Amino acid sequence: MNLQELPVTGYLDRFAHRPGESFTAFVSQRRAGRCRARLLRVICADPNPAGPGLRMDDMSAVFDHAFDGRRQEVRLGSYGITAALPPRDGGAPCTWTVLVHTAAPHLPATLLSEEAAATRVRLRLTAQGGAASLVWDGGSLEVATGQPLLARIWYRLTLSADPLTGIVRLTQAALSGAAIAAEATSPTLQLPGGGVVLLGAGNAARPGAHFSGKLEAPSIHAGLDIAAPVIAAWDFSDGIGTQIATDRGPHGRHARLVNLPARGMVGAAWSGQEMCWRHAPQDYGAIHFHADDLDDCGWQPDFNWTVPADLASGAYAFHLTCAEGEDWLPFYVVPPRAGPHRKVAFLASTFTYQVYANHARGNADADYMARATAWGAYPHNPDHFPRYGHSTYNRHPDGSGISISSRRRPILTMRPGFLTFNDPMGSGLRHYPADSHLIAWLDAMKIEADIITDEDLDDEGAAILTPYRVLLTGSHPEYHTPRTLDALQHYVDHGGRFAYLGGNGFYWRVARVAELPHIIELRRAEGGIRAWDAEAGEYYHQLDGGYGGLWRRNRRPPQMLAGVGFSGQGTFEGTHYRRLPASFAPEFAWMFAGIEGGLIGDYGLSGGGAAGFELDRADYALGTPPQTVILARSEDPPASFVTVPEELLSHLATVTGEAPEELRRGEIVYFDTPSGGAVFAVGSITFCGSLWHPGLGGFTGDVSRLLENVVRRFLEEPPS
Repeated sequence: MNLQELPVTGYLDRFAHRPGESFTAFVSQRRAGRCRARLLRVICADPNPAGPGLRMDDMSAVFDHAFDGRRQEVRLGSYGITAALPPRDGGAPCTWTVLVHTAAPHLPATLLSEEAAATRVRLRLTAQGGAASLVWDGGSLEVATGQPLLARIWYRLTLSADPLTGIVRLTQAALSGAAIAAEATSPTLQLPGGGVVLLGAGNAARPGAHFSGKLEAPSIHAGLDIAAPVIAAWDFSDGIGTQIATDRGPHGRHARLVNLPARGMVGAAWSGQEMCWRHAPQDYGAIHFHADDLDDCGWQPDFNWTVPADLASGAYAFHLTCAEGEDWLPFYVVPPRAGPHRKVAFLASTFTYQVYANHARGNADADYMARATAWGAYPHNPDHFPRYGHSTYNRHPDGSGISISSRRRPILTMRPGFLTFNDPMGSGLRHYPADSHLIAWLDAMKIEADIITDEDLDDEGAAILTPYRVLLTGSHPEYHTPRTLDALQHYVDHGGRFAYLGGNGFYWRVARVAELPHIIELRRAEGGIRAWDAEAGEYYHQLDGGYGGLWRRNRRPPQMLAGVGFSGQGTFEGTHYRRLPASFAPEFAWMFAGIEGGLIGDYGLSGGGAAGFELDRADYALGTPPQTVILARSEDPPASFVTVPEELLSHLATVTGEAPEELRRGEIVYFDTPSGGAVFAVGSITFCGSLWHPGLGGFTGDVSRLLENVVRRFLEEPPS
């Protein structure tokens, strides 16, 4: 039994459904036994006793279901697999070859394998270099070069075997250097007479020994060298946007790719003349396989639940309990397409939640775990459970960045009570639990709001926003597709009233396609604060062929939509805003009614202040509308704060001409739109954490009052 498993966990078919639609739940228990699932309404996911506390209303009267739980496996690792090759003479000579490139492989690993009933050939990589193993009925043979491959160099590994002489020869040749060879002999040697082929893994019955690195141009030949007639030859430059590796050989044994390896990868013959794989696919003949890739856990369903017609839009969860433990599967209920609709909508940043899914930060130390226990917080952390895959903020075993994220797996970071940081000045929440500060505030203020998700917005476009007078974001709407950004811009341009309540929003471009709706792809191209950077020539998404990286690099800076964009970042700590003269002017003073003094938000559950961690500012050169007014500005940034790299020309000069330290600021801005709408933006990730005032013990204080003034004015029709 692998102890790196949760006692019970699971995932859902989608993050959100409408009344009348059904959720499907996929559950796994460490040990088989009875399991119970009951419905909760999630109001606040912050376990900090200095805040509202975990608030989840029991709705088991609506749904309470017991079932027999079972253990379901997570099979990590990408590979390609074919149907069996046509029968051929196992006593005839044959050659297997592949190009290979790696940085820090997860070894030992299988590069190319052909497997029949009792006979197999595997071309492998070990710490000592290329190797091959051959097994047949009554015999086996191993051969190895004994010379490790150098990192980041393309090699060709070629295995030739001749049952007539019993000689097996393995050649390892750097494309830019000399070749070495090793031989072994067996008088009883037999070869597969047409078997299943695996690319990047071995063992067709249960693929394993996954390779982490690039492979290109694997082929099999009916003879003793690669000039011999082709039996099969896979061209990875064909169908880059698909999950099929094309076989150019005479039998068309195309390989089905499993667990979404990275495509659109620079190959051995990359010319550098084109940076986009769509323009020169012949330069992108490599696939990057990884031992920890994951497309879909592929678990069997355990229960279905149809959302009742009268269940209000909101945040919910299935609470799973079994003899050994518990877990929560959060989801949202979206209003019916035909309504009724409330006047306010909260856009849940599910793309951002998914991109950060299972982010292993390496900070779940003894102090972190002690706080989680003391607070009754979510007790599990991705640091301790790598079996569920990591986030696009982590790296694969070979050091390459993770560019694909799936929601068809347990997501530990998207759980009520999950602590991202052991925050000495607050709760240490981000993303899903952090956004519950806003949900709890709406509940306390008795402002009824529907919830929609990024995925719904991407699927349905601007039409889903049409019923709403007011649209609110959460704390960190960072990741967006072209469709979601288009829909938001359409909403703002057509009279919508938009409140951007976070920081570092609308920053990275991600790809999503209808064929793989549960997948998000991210290429961290040039620029930006990045956990890793994509290799040169690999900036274009494999899913949709679009240029990855910052929306700013795609000529759509966040300032164009929200008036502010990412400017400075520090550790998870915050400071306050100071009101500027414009905030006292009669035309804007309504926002600050009931607020005394010039400081706003010098308290909070997120880093201790409303202006913190990641800050956004206005920049008219980057698209901030000219009518935008800056009402307040953060001050006294902590020493940890730095200017984001896309603002820097050198260590002294910035693109704006201001000193780098002057750009470490967040700004509260407001502008009216020509269509009668308005935009209010706060320019800070930690703003919503200050809706609750720890000192006063409630949703009181100047941050709560400011937002209430804005939302209630936005609700007026027409605004006064």
